[in-house]
Amino acid sequence: MHPRWRRCSSFKYSRYSQSSCLARGAPRRPRCNAGLSPRAVKGAACAILIGIVCVGTSHAAQRSRPAPRKELPVPFVVGETLTYDVSWSTYLTAGTATIHVADKKPSYDSVAYYIVAEGRPTALVSKIYSLYYKVDTLLDSYTLLPQRGSVYSEEGKRHRMKTTMFDHAKRRAEYQVETRTVVKKALTVSAVSQDPLGALYVLRSIPLKQGEKITMPICDGGVSYRILVQAGAIDTIKTAAGTFQAQQLSVTPPADVGARALSLWLTNDAARVPVKMSAQLPVGTFVLTLASRR
Repeated sequence: MHPRWRRCSSFKYSRYSQSSCLARGAPRRPRCNAGLSPRAVKGAACAILIGIVCVGTSHAAQRSRPAPRKELPVPFVVGETLTYDVSWSTYLTAGTATIHVADKKPSYDSVAYYIVAEGRPTALVSKIYSLYYKVDTLLDSYTLLPQRGSVYSEEGKRHRMKTTMFDHAKRRAEYQVETRTVVKKALTVSAVSQDPLGALYVLRSIPLKQGEKITMPICDGGVSYRILVQAGAIDTIKTAAGTFQAQQLSVTPPADVGARALSLWLTNDAARVPVKMSAQLPVGTFVLTLASRR
């Protein structure tokens, strides 16, 4: 869990210090030099001095060496694939969606989970309107913050690619929209800003008790905003993949971002799998229910 979203955090850093005492006093002449020549005594003194310098340098390097980073624990694994049936308004099944933790790989001087979500309509709906969506994110395994997020869409003959590159240290992001032309936009974002797909997986990593609330900054479509997440009760959710005990999370976005109400249900176990998601949009209500998990 990212430190900013914890109710409390207790990160401890070990520090090492080196202390020494120098004996002071008048020099004493040794009672016996064991028969060593002045040249041998001088050579031994140099060796001792070099050893002291090397040890001191080693200790100084140890003190300046940063503490090793640790990856944050997550409830998902590489290879996890979730498949959903998608219903829309009067259509019992309007399409299918999959979310896949495709890889964990070196990325932007760190390590990141590569997570991909895809959505397609059924053959019947595609005859009315052809749609395809692919959303992906590179979620840093040490911070659970997105390095880059993108949305590729095909709506009829219109194809569009939207990409957001995050620089959390500088609290900046670069948003780019590519169609027949390329438009770029610089954004100021929160240091812990998420993209929508990354936010779903971060929420899986945050155990919340009923009634607890958190806010999370989101950067999506070239716009930054905050969502309010409130944990609800444990419900029984029946899907094609089985019957689950799942906790409802109610997500409230700002009124001007398009979605009116969002809800998701995460299994009440260590995996915290999203078994159901719903969104009320201006074009109707979409509901995703888990069809399979592997």
